[in-house]
Amino acid sequence: MGSGLFAQDSLVTVTAKRGDGILSLLRDQGVNPYDLYDDFIAMNIQDLRDSVHLYEGRTYRIPPLKEEEVELTTQADKQSTEIKKITSEEFAIFGKDHEDVILKSEKLKDAVYYLVSGHGGPDPGAMAVYAGKSIAEDEYAYDITLRLAKELLAHSATVYIIIQDKNDGIRDERILKIDHDEVAYGDKTIPLNQVKRLRQRVDIVNELHRKNRGKYQRLIVTHVDSRSKGQNIDVFFYHHEKSKNGKQLAQSIHNTFQKKYKKYQPNRTYSGTFEDRTSLYLVKKTHPAMTFIEIGNIRNKKDQRRILDPENRQALAKWISEGVLLDFEKGEIGPIR
Repeated sequence: MGSGLFAQDSLVTVTAKRGDGILSLLRDQGVNPYDLYDDFIAMNIQDLRDSVHLYEGRTYRIPPLKEEEVELTTQADKQSTEIKKITSEEFAIFGKDHEDVILKSEKLKDAVYYLVSGHGGPDPGAMAVYAGKSIAEDEYAYDITLRLAKELLAHSATVYIIIQDKNDGIRDERILKIDHDEVAYGDKTIPLNQVKRLRQRVDIVNELHRKNRGKYQRLIVTHVDSRSKGQNIDVFFYHHEKSKNGKQLAQSIHNTFQKKYKKYQPNRTYSGTFEDRTSLYLVKKTHPAMTFIEIGNIRNKKDQRRILDPENRQALAKWISEGVLLDFEKGEIGPIR
């Protein structure tokens, strides 16, 4: 790693090799890739495919570290440790490589979020085959949910991850190994029966909602859809038909996606929608204002690239979190739900 990486008035440039992604490129420079992810995209947008993919052989600029990050790497060990204690916290559920959460702001310090990734345990959800290997909805929904949780924690939110796999953490592989050891919040075994599984999640969320009564609370459910192989879909959002706050949350995230597509993919129209879908069990039965997100079609080749690429999963989580921040800034509308 060149010393220029720490200079504010000079930039390191790196040529992408075959197989490089933004995360691996930044990691190879000895920096936390998630701290500089957005700056890297903004700085190199003209040389990125679909706003997140590198071109082999092209040269990319590495953003300079922020002043507080420079201080962490250059001060005496004792002082550096003291600063780190103030600015970061470890969460083992994200895995060893991702457990450090750097505090970015206190914007969400009064907000509570319940995050539910679809399926899990005995139910892998939608299935497909990629490169001769089976892939399952629950693994990818969970990875995106963990990345979203980390983004929200970085803004001081209280976050409950309702479906958990303590062995997986955030993973940067394309093909995520399928297992069945997920549990529900409180180390509860996930039932085999579908209705019981859904009811368990509803009961957990509603009980936590009751305990946090009076606080700003939101629920985000993440799924990956399964349709015909030829059907390419955008990310879309559902909410309860009678929930003004749920509609605002869904619309805030939807608007964020529209702006991101317009900025990063100006030649591509974003066709994702937000609409009421009260027939869905979790939408109908849970008490917090909520949005139900479908990430894409796991059987479609184009959507698979969105789901399998860890760079894309990080971008999805980041965009959702920005929509969440926008929703919080708008505040509640009328009744709590």
